[in-house]
Amino acid sequence: MAEGEDMQTFTSIMDALVRISTSMKNMEKELLCPVCQEMYKQPLVLPCTHNVCQACAREVLGQQGYIGHGGDPSSEPTSPASTPSTRSPRLSRRTLPKPDRLDRLLKSGFGTYPGRKRGALHPQVIMFPCPACQGDVELGERGLAGLFRNLTLERVVERYRQSVSVGGAILCQLCKPPPLEATKGCTECRATFCNECFKLFHPWGTQKAQHEPTLPTLSFRPKGLMCPDHKEEVTHYCKTCQRLVCQLCRVRRTHSGHKITPVLSAYQALKDKLTKSLTYILGNQDTVQTQICELEEAVRHTEVSGQQAKEEVSQLVRGLGAVLEEKRASLLQAIEECQQERLARLSAQIQEHRSLLDGSGLVGYAQEVLKETDQPCFVQAAKQLHNRIARATEALQTFRPAASSSFRHCQLDVGREMKLLTELNFLRVPEAPVIDTQRTFAYDQIFLCWRLPPHSPPAWHYTIEFRRTDVPAQPGPTRWQRREEVRGTSALLENPDTGSVYVLRVRGCNKAGYGEYSEDVHLHTPPAPVLHFFLDGRWGASRERLAISKDQRAVRSVPGLPLLLAADRLLTGCHLSVDVVLGDVAVTQGRSYWACAVDPASYLVKVGVGLESKLQESFQGAPDVISPRYDPDSGHDSGAEDATVEASPPFAFLTIGMGKILLGSGASSNAGLTGRDGPAAGCTVPLPPRLGICLDYERGRVSFLDAVSFRGLLECPLDCSGPVCPAFCFIGGGAVQLQEPVGTKPERKVTIGGFAKLD
Repeated sequence: MAEGEDMQTFTSIMDALVRISTSMKNMEKELLCPVCQEMYKQPLVLPCTHNVCQACAREVLGQQGYIGHGGDPSSEPTSPASTPSTRSPRLSRRTLPKPDRLDRLLKSGFGTYPGRKRGALHPQVIMFPCPACQGDVELGERGLAGLFRNLTLERVVERYRQSVSVGGAILCQLCKPPPLEATKGCTECRATFCNECFKLFHPWGTQKAQHEPTLPTLSFRPKGLMCPDHKEEVTHYCKTCQRLVCQLCRVRRTHSGHKITPVLSAYQALKDKLTKSLTYILGNQDTVQTQICELEEAVRHTEVSGQQAKEEVSQLVRGLGAVLEEKRASLLQAIEECQQERLARLSAQIQEHRSLLDGSGLVGYAQEVLKETDQPCFVQAAKQLHNRIARATEALQTFRPAASSSFRHCQLDVGREMKLLTELNFLRVPEAPVIDTQRTFAYDQIFLCWRLPPHSPPAWHYTIEFRRTDVPAQPGPTRWQRREEVRGTSALLENPDTGSVYVLRVRGCNKAGYGEYSEDVHLHTPPAPVLHFFLDGRWGASRERLAISKDQRAVRSVPGLPLLLAADRLLTGCHLSVDVVLGDVAVTQGRSYWACAVDPASYLVKVGVGLESKLQESFQGAPDVISPRYDPDSGHDSGAEDATVEASPPFAFLTIGMGKILLGSGASSNAGLTGRDGPAAGCTVPLPPRLGICLDYERGRVSFLDAVSFRGLLECPLDCSGPVCPAFCFIGGGAVQLQEPVGTKPERKVTIGGFAKLD
């Protein structure tokens, strides 16, 4: 029983030692210099927060051609042990720059040279190639002398060496070979000694005899961090520069206006953050292990997927090779057939010409026929022979080969194919689309338009994601609504919530997968349901001065003779006509919203709403008025002259002229819409691209807004005791365009003044 317990205890101890050894080996990776791949010795902290040995940093700067910037010589050991034979063996392995290269670098302006003064007009900027982040960091004019030593890292390295007994015993640095084991160390001399050497280099009666011996060590550190500029102890931390500073640095102009805190505050804050982060990591070891398993599974999946991709590419390339081989065979067959045909024709021509030789073939036969004396027989035989001889004679006179020996018509133009094969590459996913903000807007529905960058791979289809931003955030990841496989470069999102802010984004997809998302675009939806209506110019409209478009969604006022007379008689009274256009829809309940665009060059336009009965009564044969400042409604608008009337006015208009909006002094407060930064009453504001009108029938309020940013411009009371109609008034030239609905407009009947109309 006891033996079993002893064995279990021994096993537990061995497991603990294995875990400690593994932990130490894993930590050793953090203690290796990225240059020499050995444990740090006098590490320096680079501006990029990485560390490098001081000797290695000097070597790197020497290789880069910077001479004389190796740092503070006092930071190097100054004891008798600091001789070339007792320094680190790494220095003997380093290759210094060649003398001729150093001469060229010095002549070209690198390093220090006679005549260069500190603080010159163009100080040299020393760049250090960080081996950890592979980037160039600026060391300043002082080079390594302006960097801090990482004393904490030195202490960690020393504790690690002691824990794992790296390097065995520490030897005396002053003994003759073979050196004895060191028993003491001296911080002042910065060396380790055996007993005899310590007595030899610290004789009685000298100042060195007062040096206090310490335990032997390989790293002698100062008691605290010293400012590299002033050799003073650092006492503060500059948050702006993210650098430790001393009292003298604190009052220098370099840190003027910077946020500087005591080292104790920075120490406590950073220690708390590091402790909190480390506690979180240690408390989520299960999560770390789960993620490691996921990464290992990803590695296995990557290996399998990579092999599959290789096989697919090989198969496709073999397919291309098979197609090329088949095409090569067919082309060679065509050339072979053409060649055989030409050879046959040339061979036949050769035979014909050989028959013309003396004593052979046709010539011999003709000579024998000429020997015939029987005239009838000669005529019978010579007739056919003469035709053959005539053809042979003509062939001799117009000789040319029966077939061409050139095969230029069989040349292949493979330039395009070679270019395609050269450009043959893996299919890339589409780049992030660019949303067209000029064509994207929200009205009764949301219309989203986008395009791909010029050099982006094509997309087969797109995915649109959208969500509301004005709803309380739910725990967990952000939930997006998604519309998959959208064809084309535009989409319509139906039935958005009114008075909301939507954020939308798009990404493309092809055979290679999904690309990056576009930048998010935020769209404000109207504060109320959109009212669809057409323009009806029968009430108070003059057909001579008003031109309504065929679709009845735009109207233009043409200035007539009264306005010309007004311009001619500027200082005398004259009559101007007020032209009114009403909407063909009356509102009797709920909230409604519509938008329109006013031509900035319009002389005077009033946009608003009013009671249908009052509008018809006032403008059914509207009288001429005296001045373009005439107010057609005698009710409430942005230029109303009487703000003390308690009863709600039957009209509410916004006055627009020459690209400006007049916010009259009698207008009601619009703080609820615009807040503190809203436009003040009695002033003018620039005309936005589109104006929005929001009517709240139950509350008897009408609001005028910038339809692009939905910033409130004006809010007015309105008498809603009867049907209320949209209205537009013109004095002089002007134009108004109703905003087109995004979706299909529903067809419904609305009765206005006894006439049935369709909307």
